[in-house]
Amino acid sequence: MVPPDAGGGLMRGDLLSDPVEGLDEALAVVDAFDEALVAGLLRPGPAQAAGVSGLAGAVAGTPLAARVAEAAEKAAAGTGGEDHFVALAAARSALLGSVHDALVQRIDEAVGRPVEGDETAGPEPVAAAPEEAANLLAAARSWLCDLARGGWRGLDHELVAGAAPVVAAMLPEPGMRRRAALLDGFAAELAASCPGATLERVPVRRWADLWSRALLLTVPGSAGAGAVGTVTGRLLPLGVDVQEHATAVQAQVHAVLEPVGGGAPRLVRASVSAPKPDTVVGAGLWQLLRPRMSLLGAVGEGRSAEVEAMPVTAEGDLLWDDALARTGEPADAFATARVMLSAATAARVEPLDRHPVRISVPVLLEGYAAREGEDGLAFEVAGRLLAVDTDRMPAAGPLTPEAVAASHACVGLLRWDAGKFLLQPLAVETTVRKKTVAVHAGAWAGGTSDKAGVRAEKAATDAVAVLRERAGRLLRT
Repeated sequence: MVPPDAGGGLMRGDLLSDPVEGLDEALAVVDAFDEALVAGLLRPGPAQAAGVSGLAGAVAGTPLAARVAEAAEKAAAGTGGEDHFVALAAARSALLGSVHDALVQRIDEAVGRPVEGDETAGPEPVAAAPEEAANLLAAARSWLCDLARGGWRGLDHELVAGAAPVVAAMLPEPGMRRRAALLDGFAAELAASCPGATLERVPVRRWADLWSRALLLTVPGSAGAGAVGTVTGRLLPLGVDVQEHATAVQAQVHAVLEPVGGGAPRLVRASVSAPKPDTVVGAGLWQLLRPRMSLLGAVGEGRSAEVEAMPVTAEGDLLWDDALARTGEPADAFATARVMLSAATAARVEPLDRHPVRISVPVLLEGYAAREGEDGLAFEVAGRLLAVDTDRMPAAGPLTPEAVAASHACVGLLRWDAGKFLLQPLAVETTVRKKTVAVHAGAWAGGTSDKAGVRAEKAATDAVAVLRERAGRLLRT
């Protein structure tokens, strides 16, 4: 959606609106299986049996065929065991992985951006977990299989509570915390929805996603090997994506890495997260995150960062260490996007992470017209509409839907949700008093003089101080 010689991200907007062959059929199979989990697989009816069998039919021509066919037969008869449920979860993940790959291929064609080769696609194989960890994984797998048998309509507090001792045993083990966090959050969500029989609406796709991912992570060695190498060079931030929940917050910096000594630039990410009280919101979130990653200060000041031997995963995630970085020279996100974004290579996604919801590709759009319709804001270029997801923009920054609607250039993340591509703005250029002004979602990451931001930071300071004082009082008693 920018001229081919401008160096930007999107080139072929028409490709984003054209249908992807086979995508609807694959999602229909997943939907049918997910519906089978609603009533549970302890005594499956004809519709549930058909949903499970459809999953087996969809992978009939793959290496999973034999195991999934057996698993589907057992599950349809109500006699599925743990291995059978794992096989069904793997088949579901493979189908959604194929959807992910088809969508990413379409984005690659639209953006015209190179992708790293298979030789850098993933980490080295890891050894199986030790015996103690294997026992914990088996306990988690048993609980997840009980969920599948009971179904979402069969949820009760006794069934959900079965996760608590497993999570408690996992948390002290550093290598198990990723799984523990997933199980804990999943169980908390299910507990808040008990009893399942009275639910007006079941989040069918979401709970099936969480269930299948958690189940596959009970396979020893499935959590990955972490860093697979290091990078040295100049990091040029494009923008910050903030993800907030009631008790946690995460900021993910999307950037282009310019390797030292030359070589193709790379798309990378650096993330930082922190627990939070529910009273800390808006710009106050940065107080929790800022001390944990110096890169946020550089982003807020509009500067680059110099990194040396920074660990990186196969998926392009920097395992940030402040000791390995220093703040660099001023760097403009739009200049970076215009000059380097289309040439930056994107890392391949690990097999277990191949899911449409994980798609988030940095792109540059220019020369569009904002259109406000019944479905919300959209950008129109050459007669094609690209929906703009303003709901994802954080309240922890100055970027507003009004600023996006008045913009003429945008750096954002291309996502896919509810059957269509969406653009999540990270920064926009707009005209104020005949001057071009850039507005960034992460502009307050390093601090702000903005009145609204200052008020939110002060409120957060007061809230955190009160909580610390109360915690100290409890510890003294």
